[in-house]
Parts: sequence; C-alpha cells; structure tokens
Amino acid sequence: MKRIFMRLRAACPPASLLAMVALAGCAGPVSVRQVSLVQGYRATSRSALLGHAPGNSTLVVLRRNGLLPQWRAHPDRAIAALRAQARTGAIDPDDMADTLFALAELSYRQGLRHHNAADFLSAALYAYAYLQPGQAGGPSPYDERFRQACDLYNLGLSAAFPNGVGAGVQRRALPYGTIELGFDPAQLRWHGRVLDGMRPTATLAVSGMPNVYRTPGLGEALTALARPAPDTARPPAPDSPEGGGSFSISDQIRVPASLLLEMDNPRAQVLGDSPHGRLVLRVMDQDPATRIGDATVPAAYDQTAARALSLRETALWTKEYRGFLDGTTFDGTRPRLVAMTPHRRGNMPVVFIHGTASSPYRWAGMVNDLLEDPRIREHFDFWFFSYATSSPIPYSAWQLRRAITQAVNSLGGVRADPALGRITLVGHSQGGLLARMLVINPGDRLWNGTASHPLSAFHLRPDARRFIHETMFPTPMPEIQRVVFIATPQHGSYFAAASVMQLVGRMASLPLRVSETARELMTGAGDSTHLAGRVSRLGSVYAMSPRSSFMRTLPTIPIVAGVHTHSIIPVCGNGEPLSRADDGVVSYASAHIPGVDSELVVRHSEHSTQSNPFTIAEVRRILLLQLAQGVAAPAVPTSPVASLR
Repeated sequence: MKRIFMRLRAACPPASLLAMVALAGCAGPVSVRQVSLVQGYRATSRSALLGHAPGNSTLVVLRRNGLLPQWRAHPDRAIAALRAQARTGAIDPDDMADTLFALAELSYRQGLRHHNAADFLSAALYAYAYLQPGQAGGPSPYDERFRQACDLYNLGLSAAFPNGVGAGVQRRALPYGTIELGFDPAQLRWHGRVLDGMRPTATLAVSGMPNVYRTPGLGEALTALARPAPDTARPPAPDSPEGGGSFSISDQIRVPASLLLEMDNPRAQVLGDSPHGRLVLRVMDQDPATRIGDATVPAAYDQTAARALSLRETALWTKEYRGFLDGTTFDGTRPRLVAMTPHRRGNMPVVFIHGTASSPYRWAGMVNDLLEDPRIREHFDFWFFSYATSSPIPYSAWQLRRAITQAVNSLGGVRADPALGRITLVGHSQGGLLARMLVINPGDRLWNGTASHPLSAFHLRPDARRFIHETMFPTPMPEIQRVVFIATPQHGSYFAAASVMQLVGRMASLPLRVSETARELMTGAGDSTHLAGRVSRLGSVYAMSPRSSFMRTLPTIPIVAGVHTHSIIPVCGNGEPLSRADDGVVSYASAHIPGVDSELVVRHSEHSTQSNPFTIAEVRRILLLQLAQGVAAPAVPTSPVASLR
C-alpha cells in the first residue's frame, strides 16, 4: 500500500492528490443517470434468449441465494445448487416461481453454450413449471417473464427435439436424471396421411414472401411432411385407361404443426426424481388450441414457413423457362393440376393458372395472404395448374379442362359433393386466356376464324379429328362458376407482337401431339395454306399477338351466361389516361372487357401483380363473395368498377 501511495505521489502533484481524495469522499455508493428510451428498454428486457447474460430477475435470484460468483465461475454447479435449495425447501414458497424462471433461463443459457439437448429440455421443463398452464397460481400475463417463459419453453423444445417426435414411450436425458415421455402414434395420422419429416421452424428464415405469418402460443412450431399412408390406394398411372395423372394431391405437402410437452402437477414433478409427461402433436387446421387442465391454451404455429417449404421442396420455379421452351415438359410425366391440401367435403376449389414463362411459385405471396383469412382457409381448396406456356392456347386449355374433369371425378363428382361444381378460376396473363376457353361456347367460330376451310374439308385420322374437336370446338364447363382475369391480354399483347418475342417463340418446341396433328392438317388437303401459318407459328406467343387470327377471333366469342367474371388490371404509374395505360406487357385497352361483374384498376403496378396487396385484397373480396352466395357468411360489398391510386 505504501508503495502504491509513493507511486501516486511521484506521478501527481500534492494539489491533485488532495482533489482526488476530496472527490472520492463526495461520491456516493448509489448513482442515477439519464438514458434514452431504447437504452432503458434494452436494459430491462435483457435475456438469455438473445444469447446475452441472464435477465435482471434471474440475477436477483442468484444474488439473493449467494450463487452469482459460482454462476460466473462454474455455471453448472450454480444451477445444481439452486435446484437443490428449491428441492430441500430452503427457498421461500413465495419465491418459488422466481426460482423456476431463473432455472429455466440459466439452463437455456447453458444449452446455448454447450449445444446440449439435455440443457434445452431442462429449460423447457422449468419454464413449463413456471407457467403451469391450466392451473391456478400461474404468472400474470403482464409480467414480461410470462412471454419469455413461453419462448424458453418453445425454443427449448425446438432444440431438444430437432427432428420432431417418434412413436411410443421415450426416455430423455436431463442434467439431473431422465424423463419418461409418452406419445400416441395415432397423432401422426392426418387426413389419411402420415406425418413425418418434421422440422422446427424456429431456425428457418423465409424470404420471397412479403408477409410472414405466425400464430403465437405454446409449443414447438414445426412443419410436418404429410406423406400418403402405406395403406392408401395409389392413383392410376399417368398412361392408364382411367385418364389418371392429370390431378394429384402434392406429395410434398407440409403442414404447420406444434409439439407440446405436458406434465401433470409440473412444479412438484420438475423438482422430483422421476418426472414424466406426454408429447402432444397438434396440426393447425385441426387443433388451433390445446386443452391443458382447466384452460384452453393456443398452440404455436409458423404457417408461412410451412407454405414456403412446401413450395421450395416441389421446386416448381425450376420449370418456368423449361416449361416455356420445351413443349413436352408436362406431357405424361407428372400431374398438371396439384392440390396443396387434401379435399374436404364442402370446400370449393380455386384453380390458379399462371402466365407465360411462369409457374405456380408466382402465386406464393397471394396464397400466403389469402390463407390467413379463416373463412377462406375453411371453405376453399387451392389447386395449381402447370403447363408448357409456349404451347398453343387451345391445347393448354384442353389440358386444363381434362385436369379439372379428372380432379372432380376422382373426388366423387358433383353429386357426391356439390361444392365441386362451384369452381373459381384465377388466371394471370395467358392463364386468363386458358380460363376463358373453359367458359365459352364458340361452335365453329374459333375454327373458322383461324382456318381458311371448314374442318370437314380435311382428310384426317379419327383420333386427330377428335383431338381438334376437343381443342378448337370447346364447350363451357358447368362446374366453373366464377373467373378472375388478372392482367389478361383479352385482345392480345403488344409485347407478344414484338419481333424479339416472335424470335423467342420460334425457339420453343411444341408438344408432339400438336406437331403431328398440325402436319396432318397441312397435308390432309394437299395444301398447307389451309392452316393459318406454319407449325412453328402455332405457339402461344404468336397467338397472343393482337394481329393473330386467334386473338382477333377469341374476344368476339362471349362468355356464357351464368358465369361471374372479374377483371383486375394493373397499370404502370397513375395510368392517366387509361386509354393509353399499360402494365409493361398488356395495355389497359386489351385487358378491359365489357360486361364483367367488377373491374379493378391497380395503379402503380406492373404486369406481375400477383403479390400486390390491392390485387390480393380484390381476390379475397371475390372469394368471400363466392362464399356468401352459398354459405351463411357476412355480406361482402361488391365493386362494379373501382380504381386504386
């Protein structure tokens, strides 16, 4: 000490030393300083959940029990000592809740340090005991630790059960012993399918969907793969006489689920020698909440992550340009119409039809938002149609017709479920033209408008003649009740007429059946002029040119009575005047058709408007209108003509 004083005296003049002593004597042991709102909130909300030191309430418990130094030097020993004090009654009963929360947070911090499943599971158990759902004496929901305890429980389970759960009784290690957990394997059955391939969503980051929806609650939020059960009959092969293969329920369905670990009398069990409990699996569409004791507790779900993972694992987006350049992409190789959930009786199908060089992937943002409305989720099934977008429009529409027919028949038909006769088509761009082909009755007008001679003048094989009748002489489908046209080139696209697009169109191949039938037509009468153009000019790019014979003919054929139609037309900028407005691909004048039930102009939106919030809101309004017509539901206002600025 004398040595330190001599050094200070040598470094500082006597006057400075006197000032330091005076200041030290004036400084009090307690101080208060002004901080910002952000700094104040950060200090009070500190938590091990963020990877930091434990929060203030946990540090208080450690200090009051004389364990803070031990926590800093030997964390595992400090946790064991605190647990021992709670077990032996050394802690006042009024302080037990504080102690359980501290044990949960300290165990979770150790789990992060050691990446140890036993620590994470212990944290979940302590947090559950602190919350003791369904029993009296739980924490106030206004206590910030209430939400933190829910997160410690949920995330602790996510780390302890990274692969979900298996059937039967399980024994899991804990830092202080083991726990026995029962599980009923019947919970793995969902709509005739088996749930497996479970993944926690806590460690998944979703991009590509503007809005991420989660349902707050208790449990490990999971996404579970719903595979066909081994005892479920397989659908007929694509080339079977039954015409199967056009429609299927996706084998990559991922459903939002939640895994809960429940314990009876948790505060006594968690401090005992042989804790036991049960694992409960909930699926969002069946069990939005769970019953624990005397309380109904909401289960935690991450529905957007489940939807995103379903889309990602189907790799739909990889077919966008291949599906344009290769006309055989969807010929007999895979289903063209895919349902993302099994059909439930009474649910009305909504068929989404993408546009040129696109895929069902482009509906992701819209579908994610629509499914957040429980009325839509509970009364509609979403089906997605894929097709080679360079193929002739009548041929793609014929594929769509066959796929819908096969889907309705495979589900028992309209007599078994009248809702299958109330289908809504939602078509974007070229997809809208495919939808229109299903609700017109052209007779021979479409053929006469595109060919210079009647079909009877051609010498054709019976199957070729039948194929032409089915594609060029369509009849309206009675199951279609409503059509939504989005950015649809009803009178053609100036973009398709551009020379560069015509060049791209020549690069695309056509389906084999189309090519063979076209050649037979050209040679059937010995004169290739009987068909408007060569084989390579039959594709959709040429057809969508305003100058094409197909595009000059189709708008003259009216949509049949009884079908409700709606137009959603995006325009760049403020779209003034509308007569000269366009979306970069389709002009307003081309997309506009008279006589629709409603028309919405979405301003400041480009051609790919599917994820535009105003476009989504209008589709939602239309679906609720469809629902209100046949099911008791709140009235939905109509908007015959509207414009969004």
